[in-house]
Amino acid sequence: MEVDVQTRGAGPNVDGEDGTGPDQRPEATDNGGADGAGQAGGEQAGQEANDDARRREAEDALWDEPIIVPFPGGHAGAPIGNTNSSTYQAYQQLVGGADGNNHYHPLPHKLAWDVAEWAKEIGPSSNAFTKFLKIDKIVDTLKLPYKTSHELNEIIDKKLPGRPKFMRDNVVVAGESYPLYYRDPMECIKALYSDPEFAPHLVYAPERHYVDEDETIRMYGEMNTGKWWWRVQKAVESRQRGGTIIPAIISSDKTQVTLFRTKSAYPIYLTIGNIPKDIRRKPSRGAQILLGYLPTTGLTHIKNRDTRRRAVANLFHACVEKILAPLKEAGLNGVPMASGDGVIRRCHPIFAAFVGDYPEQCLVAGCKNMECPQGCDLDRDDLGYYCEFTRRYFPDILTALATIDDGDPLKYVETCKTAGIKPIYHPFWEDLPYADIYVSITPDVLHQLYQGMVKHVISWLKRAYGADEIDAQFARLPPNHNLRHFTSGISHLSRVSGQEHKDICRVLLGVILDLPLPGGLSPIRLVRTVRGLLDYVYIAQYPSHTTTTLEYLDEALAMFHNNKGILLDLGIRENFNLPKLHSLLHFSEKIKQFGTTDNYSTEATERLHIDFAKDAYRATNHKDEYPQMTLWLERLEKVRRHARFIAWRVAGMQPITNAKPERPPKKMRIKMTRFPTVKAVSFQNADLRYGAHKFRTHLSEFIVKHNNPDLRPHQVKLIAAQYVLPFRSVAAFHKVKFWNPDAQNREDALQTLDVIHVRPAYVDTQGRVQPGRFDTALIEEDRPAGQGAGRDGERHGLQAGRVRFVFRLSATATAACFPQNVQAPEHLAYVEWFTRFKPAAEPNHLMYRVAHAYERDGEERLASIVPVQQLVRSVHLIPRFGPEPAPREWSSASVLELCAAFYVNSFTDRHTYITIY
Repeated sequence: MEVDVQTRGAGPNVDGEDGTGPDQRPEATDNGGADGAGQAGGEQAGQEANDDARRREAEDALWDEPIIVPFPGGHAGAPIGNTNSSTYQAYQQLVGGADGNNHYHPLPHKLAWDVAEWAKEIGPSSNAFTKFLKIDKIVDTLKLPYKTSHELNEIIDKKLPGRPKFMRDNVVVAGESYPLYYRDPMECIKALYSDPEFAPHLVYAPERHYVDEDETIRMYGEMNTGKWWWRVQKAVESRQRGGTIIPAIISSDKTQVTLFRTKSAYPIYLTIGNIPKDIRRKPSRGAQILLGYLPTTGLTHIKNRDTRRRAVANLFHACVEKILAPLKEAGLNGVPMASGDGVIRRCHPIFAAFVGDYPEQCLVAGCKNMECPQGCDLDRDDLGYYCEFTRRYFPDILTALATIDDGDPLKYVETCKTAGIKPIYHPFWEDLPYADIYVSITPDVLHQLYQGMVKHVISWLKRAYGADEIDAQFARLPPNHNLRHFTSGISHLSRVSGQEHKDICRVLLGVILDLPLPGGLSPIRLVRTVRGLLDYVYIAQYPSHTTTTLEYLDEALAMFHNNKGILLDLGIRENFNLPKLHSLLHFSEKIKQFGTTDNYSTEATERLHIDFAKDAYRATNHKDEYPQMTLWLERLEKVRRHARFIAWRVAGMQPITNAKPERPPKKMRIKMTRFPTVKAVSFQNADLRYGAHKFRTHLSEFIVKHNNPDLRPHQVKLIAAQYVLPFRSVAAFHKVKFWNPDAQNREDALQTLDVIHVRPAYVDTQGRVQPGRFDTALIEEDRPAGQGAGRDGERHGLQAGRVRFVFRLSATATAACFPQNVQAPEHLAYVEWFTRFKPAAEPNHLMYRVAHAYERDGEERLASIVPVQQLVRSVHLIPRFGPEPAPREWSSASVLELCAAFYVNSFTDRHTYITIY
């Protein structure tokens, strides 16, 4: 797709893998806004419709196994020894009980362990647990070796090995001392690297993945497929071959730990890129470890604002520098380290990536607000342009920071200002080997996309179209299992969370498609602006990327910039100088460096706050809390580690290996309940209660067609008219559950739950009449045997339909209707059809339009009965309200019946987006 913007260039020493980059720094240019007002209509829209086949072909490659090119030489990640024992065997020697008679040692039996685990994982407070144990005969009846919470804590503290202990130290800044609680990062890295749970999954060397034999289209996914690891591996090998890179991923974020007070904590976390991203982002797997608690002081005793800000930054960097200091020597020269299977490698723990929101990024990079923390040498008035950018030369930054040792504070401030960095006193990354902080700052999907640009766009649309009409359309959208129904619209929402912005994104485009703009302005450019941003949001979160899909990412951003000028014309914006908008220029580049965005998500950090900050604080008496919080976390980690050890012993103490576990091939699964919701529904009630009109006729036609697949449609109708059904009722089911495979067929990804609801009206426990709900689905069309619908739901060969009735014939009825040589379907669905998909989506908004399908007489809606196995997944249809206000008498429950035409929503989830787009 051609765009009216300049090709953006990569900054020096960024895009290559050889560790070199140009010293020259060309001037950044812009395109004057790239609003493309005159060309936003037919030409580009038609071109995008024609590009649909090209996009599908390129994304097909994401389903295939890549062609893997290992790091040359065969030395990267090579073992240098073996302990001949796994980490679990070493743990068993520490904990004792090696006779194997008691898997739960040091506790005497399973019940004593289960109670202890419950008390520490999800149980009550220490005082409440002690009161529970003092209940008469509880301890004796359960034969517990502890009578109080204190006694249980003593067992955990003295007899269970754990992760590294917390240390307390003081950091002095501007003559003031501040307490710092932290752990040795090397011990934390060893704890993660040697965990036997991760041994079969660890990666030790960089790789290049390609989708074609010619190795021209590269694929990015896990961190070791990115260019950063390859480049650093090359630098390490140039010093001493045979090193194993351990990419340290650091994240930090201040969080409030109380609801009604201003008490806060400032945790800093660590994980390593050798662990696959699907494991790292699950808190239950323990792949993220708390490094420490940074001081939360605002230094309010310093009255000068600039001085105070500088002191806060210096305090942060002094604390993090103290924590990460052991990485300097270890990263440069390497240290022997054993993985969970006992294999020893020379490991180089190297600071790779920092994960944080925009204020944290500015703090870490030493830049001012309204500047790019990734080192772009752009004026703040140029942040809204889609333009070439040049990154500040990192060696120049280090040279400027080194002038602090000259003893001239004024010269130091001026030198740093000229270089484009705040005068920080020895930032933590200054001496870390192979570190470039501008490369290490990673994109932030949560705050830059959902809580950033999506939030802005929603507010702009409210001003453009009016909140009342947007609310009215949101309230009248039909329900879907994957969507949140905003019954009162969205304008009343306050303190909107990232999840709520995600939920709004799923339907936002369809809601505004037909709304008119004030003054008679054409809404095409605004629709394309929203479509471009939503495409960017969804494509940016692909779990695997190729160089081609990254081009689509850039094209989506170009579409946004080419059309955003409509907001200037409407007077909604005066400029687009938003740092979060500028940050979108860096996503493609950082995916190439570190793999896809789910490698470094701040959503994982936000989730960790619950376990490591909020729950830890609630377990204290709220006085001098940090020693209590750290002790509580140490005990919790010991219990969780021992639980995994017990599971290993109970399973037979199998040897720990690094062999990848075999996984069965994934396929779509449909789950029906064993027993029906309603045991017997008459044909008449199927019509009256479920809306399955002419149910008897359609069932007869299905039976005749299934038994005689070669008959023509008119022959089926003639025979079915004479067919007498030997039964008068069927069993009804009100749900169909699906487990859809991952959208890109990844082995380690969870299958997603999807549900189709098929429920008539009923009276709830409060005596209120609840309307019926009959969901829409993507359904495989009838085709010759053996010809499927493609890769788990390719839209070709699929048709939208409304599922009115899901039922099952009794065993007697099945035997009477189907010969023994014909395999009878177990569950059937009565479906009202919508029109077929057109060859291409509608221009501008790129969504497909469907309408109710009718019989040839134009009066009866087209319906038929299909096996439930032909249901592929639910699909959400957005009513086409037209330019007039949405009829206020319509409701979410009735809109599918009353509205004539619909848009097929491609944004309900990632699986739908890849399937339909």
